[in-house]
Amino acid sequence: MVKTIYVGNIPWSTTAEELKEFFSEKGQVISARIITEKSTGRSRGYGFVEVAEEDAEKIINMNGAELDGRKLVVNEAKPRPEQ
Repeated sequence: MVKTIYVGNIPWSTTAEELKEFFSEKGQVISARIITEKSTGRSRGYGFVEVAEEDAEKIINMNGAELDGRKLVVNEAKPRPEQ
């Protein structure tokens, strides 16, 4: 199974590949994506990583870890509310 983890307070210059590498130190990262503004393509400062379920807790425990001088907010992603 796969778990989706929310990552906030990402430095603007961070790429999805760098995010994937950062979390790969603690477990298997299947994918990483950074959410961008549609009009400008600029990072919105948050994203998501998909990890193997058995590694999810280790990844979530990285809450507060520093990436390029910024403390990341890391927790399990909540499903989008129905509209």
